[in-house]
Formats: sequence, C-alpha cells, structure tokens
Amino acid sequence: MVGVRFMGEVHSRAIRRAGGTVVAAVGSTPESSRAAAETLGAERIAESVEDLLAADDVDVVHICTPNATHAPLVRAAIAAGKHVVCEKPLAVDAGEAAELLRLAEDAGVTATVPFVYRFYPTVREARARVADGTTGPLRLLHGSYLQDWLAGADDDNWRVDAAAGGPSRAFADIGVHWCDLVEFVSGHRIVRLAAQTVIAVPSRGGRRVETEDAAVVLFETDRGAFGNVTVSQITPGRKNRLWFSVDGAEESLTFDQENPDSLWIGGREVNRQLLRGTSEGPAAARYTVLPAGHPQGYQDCFDAFVADTYAALTGEAPDGLPTFADGLRAARITDAVLESAAKQAWVEVG
Repeated sequence: MVGVRFMGEVHSRAIRRAGGTVVAAVGSTPESSRAAAETLGAERIAESVEDLLAADDVDVVHICTPNATHAPLVRAAIAAGKHVVCEKPLAVDAGEAAELLRLAEDAGVTATVPFVYRFYPTVREARARVADGTTGPLRLLHGSYLQDWLAGADDDNWRVDAAAGGPSRAFADIGVHWCDLVEFVSGHRIVRLAAQTVIAVPSRGGRRVETEDAAVVLFETDRGAFGNVTVSQITPGRKNRLWFSVDGAEESLTFDQENPDSLWIGGREVNRQLLRGTSEGPAAARYTVLPAGHPQGYQDCFDAFVADTYAALTGEAPDGLPTFADGLRAARITDAVLESAAKQAWVEVG
C-alpha cells in the first residue's frame, strides 16, 4: 500500500475481505507510515517506496496517493513487475494515462482503476436491462454528482492545489465516476461535449484557486443519444449523491448512490422499484452478498472490485472490471471538458 489515509484504509479493508494480506505499507512521512500499521493491518512498514517495490512477497501495489504522484508511482511499480491498483484519476492528463496503459500492456500486468460504483447489484441490473433491449433504444442520459465538502469559503484540501491534484478537480475527482458509470450502463460513448466550469470560491487557504468547484456538461453519444450532467463539490447538504437516469423508448432507469439498494423503473402506465436481492437477474445476483433488506454500500462495492481484480491475476476475466483503459477513457473526457470550458465551444472527445 502506497498512501495510508482514507482511501488506503478503504483499500486495506477490501484486500483483507478478498483473502489478501497487506504485507507492507508506506506513507508520505515516517510518522504517517508508523500510524498506518494498525489502521491498515499492515504486517510491516516499508522504509521507502523503493523498499516496498523491491520486496519479493509483494504481488500487487495499491496506489492511494495525491493525483500528481500517480504516474511516477505506476511507472515504478510496473518496472518492478508488480500488478497495480491505482486510484483515479489514473493520471493528470490523457497523454500520461495513455503511456501508463501502454506500459501495463507491454509488461503483461493486471492494472485496474477503482470505478467501484459499477459493482452495485442495481447498477448491474440496469446494465442488463439496457443490453437485452428491455429499455428500448436510449434517448437521454442525464444526472448529477453532488457533494458539499468544499461549500464553505474556509474549506480546503490538497485536491484544491493544482500542483497536487492536477488541472481539474471536481470533474476529475467525481465527474469521471458519473461518466464511467453511465457509459458502463448504457453502452454508449460520449463523443462530443460542451462544458462550463465554475470556481465559486476564488481563494482557499490563502492561495488562488485554479481548479473548478463545479462543472455543467452537455453531450452527445456515438449512438445518437443526448445528455447532461452537473458535477459539484459545493452543494450544501449533498454528501455523495451520484444520480443518473437513462431514458429509453420503453422504460427509464434511475439509480441513486445514496439509496443504492433500489432501482427505479419508469413506464408509461406503471412505475416500479426493483429492490436488490429480490427479482434481479444473474448479473446483479453475482454481487448481492447480503439478503434483501440488509443494505449494501460503498465498501461492499470496493470489496467486490478488489476481489475481481485479484481473480484477474489468476487468469479469470470478470465482466466489467475497470482497467487502465477505463482510466484513460476518463482522462480523455476530462481533457475535453477543460478544453471546452476554455474555448467556450463544443469539442470532440478523443
């Protein structure tokens, strides 16, 4: 484990639940590394990243560090012959992400990015209904991803600093989750978009803010659908509300990450709620680990993602496992959002 704070703890719980062992961990300082031994359940603390990568008993490296450090750490891990799980964004721009994908493919290592919202059973059910034609052709894809942790003028975090977080903040941090999820469910790809970004608080922590607090994006897809998404880290009262609707000719499907055990199915005459663990198909049942009425959540999704990543190490090919190719896809959409906002024009997505 490289990086030992919030995401490191989430990863470590998932590792243990997947039957793995956190062999070694290293943080940004000796103090943070020592404190992590207990919280991560690590067998030992590495003296340095180089020490960790040289260890023969380390098979997979989980990278949970600030965004700008991802690329050099991934390069080093792949060069050491390790499989890699890298937090998103995979890189701070598409060119760097493409390089990391090529390095992973050339080395033949398993390399994944935790787009973990794919692992909600209700999301898998929505995807199956679109794929088998139950929804009919999709016409509209729309929704939002809203948080409030930067709503106040005094709120601050390393992600606000472009040197650590990269040139995009709200979109690269959470907007890419929404886009990945909606493309995963719909089978569509965003090919053209127009974006507006918002810096609502121009100064934080005594420095000028250069990355967006929010973004609004209109888009078209390769299959003729249209859509929009609002992404915000400044919406009071919204803690982690990822919401989408995919609207087809026969039915619409709505998912809300803050109420993930229910999939809303809209029809002309009757609306329904499909509850996880009741009548969903095999794609959803694979990720249902608790009986109906016993809520599954974010950590359960992370557990499933890590378990599928580790299954891939043995030659399996779990359906829907997000890889570095998906990390590159997210970086290309982010680059297009920044380009569109700067030019105040529609742009093509690579």
